[in-house]
Amino acid sequence: MAAAGHALAARAADQVLEAGGNAVDAGVAGGLVLGVVQSDYVNFAGVAPIMIRQPDGTAYTIDGLGGWPKALDPNLFMREYGGKIPRGLLRTVVPAAPSAWIAALTRFGTMSFADVATPAITLAREGFAMHWLMRSIISQHADEYAEWPSNAAIYLPGGRVPEIGERFVQSDLARTIQHMADCERAAGGDRLAGLNAARAAFYEGDIARQIVRFHEAEGGLLSAADLSGYRSEIGAPVRASFADGTLLCSGAYCQGPFLGVVMQFLDQLDWSGVAQGSSAYYHRLIECVKLAFADREAVLGDPNFVDVPLERLLSASYAAERIAAFDPARAAPGMPEPGLGRVTGMAPTAEEPAPGDTSYVCVVDTDGLAFSATPSDVSYSSPIIPGTGICPSSRGSASWGDPAHPSGVAPGKRPRLTPNPAIYVDRDGFPMPFGTPGGDVQIQAMAHVLLNRFVYGMELQAAVEAPRLASYSFPSSFEPHEMHPGLVRAETRIDDTVVDELAGLGHRVEPWGEWSHLAGAVCAVQARPDGALEGAADPRRTSGTAGR
Repeated sequence: MAAAGHALAARAADQVLEAGGNAVDAGVAGGLVLGVVQSDYVNFAGVAPIMIRQPDGTAYTIDGLGGWPKALDPNLFMREYGGKIPRGLLRTVVPAAPSAWIAALTRFGTMSFADVATPAITLAREGFAMHWLMRSIISQHADEYAEWPSNAAIYLPGGRVPEIGERFVQSDLARTIQHMADCERAAGGDRLAGLNAARAAFYEGDIARQIVRFHEAEGGLLSAADLSGYRSEIGAPVRASFADGTLLCSGAYCQGPFLGVVMQFLDQLDWSGVAQGSSAYYHRLIECVKLAFADREAVLGDPNFVDVPLERLLSASYAAERIAAFDPARAAPGMPEPGLGRVTGMAPTAEEPAPGDTSYVCVVDTDGLAFSATPSDVSYSSPIIPGTGICPSSRGSASWGDPAHPSGVAPGKRPRLTPNPAIYVDRDGFPMPFGTPGGDVQIQAMAHVLLNRFVYGMELQAAVEAPRLASYSFPSSFEPHEMHPGLVRAETRIDDTVVDELAGLGHRVEPWGEWSHLAGAVCAVQARPDGALEGAADPRRTSGTAGR
């Protein structure tokens, strides 16, 4: 079974399973389709963190995140932009998604790049029906798309926002992906030689040359050496305990470990007298997020550059120590003091909370191989490389212009990535890959689902659909890193009495709409002891499941 942020991606993954591929082949196919049918929020040349758990229980992560160009002066943004990272080419980091998809196929898959890329190529070349979410995003950012002719030509054809149901074609993107597949076929030899050729087509061949020429002409920093030298890192997941099971989290190159921190805080509490969806339920979740995100702000940065104390953060003793600061009768007025490190320069801002981009895909196959991936990056905050249909990763927006910040800029350093695919392994050893879009809401949405499923025993689809809320009492991961002390946004399906009780506890609650797509659209697939697979796709977006 497959679940994904768009029904066409879930269907593409299922077609690969039907053709004999495994969960990794299928997951990559679905992820590539997301880069077409949600290219407003998932760029083919963006980020793609991945987690894979094999049937024997061994698990791996692929970071799918590139670093800052080697030519970056770490003081550039402080000196010339007041510490801000401007829109445009200067926020570009090395594009990582193509490398991550191919690394997954090389190490864990069975098919060629061309095999799994065919659905994405077809949908880019022949088009698909414009859907409500993509049209909404393009409308919201129409002025930004219009800033660069190469972006406007694709997303504002004829100078207008495409209508829902209109066929949306991305011919340049189709040619880019097809070129990689053609280079793979031309390589001859075995499957691995072909995958290496597909990777080289992007990072060393014609596509790389087009990217570098544009950066050189337009004042960007990416170089041929940045691209050719990039390889996605393969490592081990971070482990946390929750509800008698094991939560596999992505590493500290992203916010993934703090999903584990939040869940271990929540696991310290007695839930027996707390009703699901009550004010006590939501208050506990909000306050545990605030405690964990205070530490996220203080210590999280690329572990190749920063010493992130994961062993301490994820210890049972630390969870017990931190949860002592939780007040069941009163909300912390802003972000609490961190338990580790220190935070400087925090201040509330009038900026609106950043929207949550990104998408998600997960697959479990009949052998029990589990795949979880959260591809991302927008196409409206920096220019598309003319003739390619791709916008190399603008994920630099999730760094701080001040190099003294744990996630401050430096040559080769990775930004603070919000996408964090995860896999939960229940007490019987059965895996559930799950994840969501949503920026800083991701961990909060994922925590809702884990509580609903494994504490309250809800059916998986019900656990995903239940009303959600999210805190904004911490600096945003994205430029301009706004902070809103006490702010909670709540879906209006939450009972008014519950909202009033939360306000009485000191939360500043604002309505978020009935089914807000900003609340994160969690997708999950869980293996069960009877051999069946249960999947859930969130109606907050255009998600879908496919499988048998």
